[in-house]
This record gives sequence, C-alpha cells and structure tokens, in this order.
Amino acid sequence: MEERLQKYMARCGVASRRKCEEIILEGKIKVNGNIVKEVGTKIDPEKDIVKYNDNIIKVEEKKIYIMLNKPEGYITSAKDEKGRKTVLDIVNVEERIYPIGRLDYDSSGLLLLTNDGSIYNNIIHPRVAIKKNYIAVCRGKFTENDIKHFKKGIDIGGYVTAEADIEVISEEKRFNRRTNKDEILSTVEISIHEGKNRQIRRMCSSLNHEVISLKRVSIGNIKLGYLKKGEWRNLTDSELNYIRSL
Repeated sequence: MEERLQKYMARCGVASRRKCEEIILEGKIKVNGNIVKEVGTKIDPEKDIVKYNDNIIKVEEKKIYIMLNKPEGYITSAKDEKGRKTVLDIVNVEERIYPIGRLDYDSSGLLLLTNDGSIYNNIIHPRVAIKKNYIAVCRGKFTENDIKHFKKGIDIGGYVTAEADIEVISEEKRFNRRTNKDEILSTVEISIHEGKNRQIRRMCSSLNHEVISLKRVSIGNIKLGYLKKGEWRNLTDSELNYIRSL
C-alpha cells in the first residue's frame, strides 16, 4: 500500500512530518537510488528502498514515548553544529527518537521525545492548542497592569501573542550585587498554548521583567511531577491515551 514519502519518513523516526518535508526539499532523500525533491511523492514501503543521507531508513518496530526533565545547557535537537550537548546525550536508547517541540538552551523542565510521528503531530499541530505551564523566576514585581497585558496578548516584536494566563506565586526581596541595591524577585506560573521561539522570555522582557530561570512543568494533562533534572522515564498508558485523544 502506497503512502506519502514524508509520512513514511516520520513513521521511521527521521523527524516530524513537517521537518521531513524540509529534508525532502533539501534533496537529502533517495528512493531506489534516485534523489527525490518533490513533497507528496508516494512510495511502497514493501518494495521501495528509501535512503536518508545514504542510509536506509525503515519503520521502527518498537515505538518509544519518553518524558525527560531537561536540564539547562542542553538543546532540543538530535545534533548541533556548534557541538553543544543535546537532549539525546541524556536519553540513551537504541531507537532513533526526536524531541516534540522546543525548550530553549537556558530552560529546564518537561520535554517529550518519541519515534512516533502521529503522536508528535497530536501535540504539535496548531489545531490542538494544548496548554503548557511554566514556572518562571523574574526580576521585578508584576503589577495588575502587567497581568492584564498577559491576558490580552503582548507584542514581542512583530507578533502579538495570544491570551495567556499568569499567576504570581511569591515575591522575595533580594540584594543584587551587580547593582548594589535590593530588588524584588517574583515567582510566577505562566500558561500559554503557542510555541514561538523564547516566547515567555520575550513576553516578560517586553514588560521589563528579566527571566532568571524558566521551567516547564506540564503539557496539557501530562505533568513533570517529581522527576529530577536530567532524569527520564517512559510515558504511562494513561498519558499515552490522553495524547492519542487530542
């Protein structure tokens, strides 16, 4: 039975379907020895030989679904041209897996990884608008006006964010040695359903609140819980059923 090349590649664990389309357009895929650059090309997985960077790709028989508490100092990518550590240096499994979505280099917290393209699309597709919760420690006191801005949408430079929820958890006075002055540090919980690059940091910065630390604690109903930084585990059946229901 024929299927679209990018869908087959995603099932093989190469990358998300959208990323696979980019890889095809870059001319990195061969079908039966011929370079294919047309998105939507159909193949027969039973007969055709598909190569990515001259390596034959096949559907992974075993599907992997992992939750990682990503530490700061790792990028959410399979490889890095600058030689930085990636999340795959932490999650060491035989199967080829990839992260679902982004979590920036300086941030920590909940990250999901898989080799199942359909699960990836269930979370990442714009129609889902799944909420992601973060705990941020920021400089300065959040005013009522700041909170209203979050709930209305904030211009982060050429883009106005969708409505977001924010709740102030605590405020603490601390001496800042850099400025030789006391300052307020606010711990806030922020909930968004978009995924723009460094979005929460940019939202807070637009309101003059520098983010000191940022941790993602949940994606929809999937919660980080007590998983320690740098640790990972397989998703439970109930967590998988929730993702499949989206």
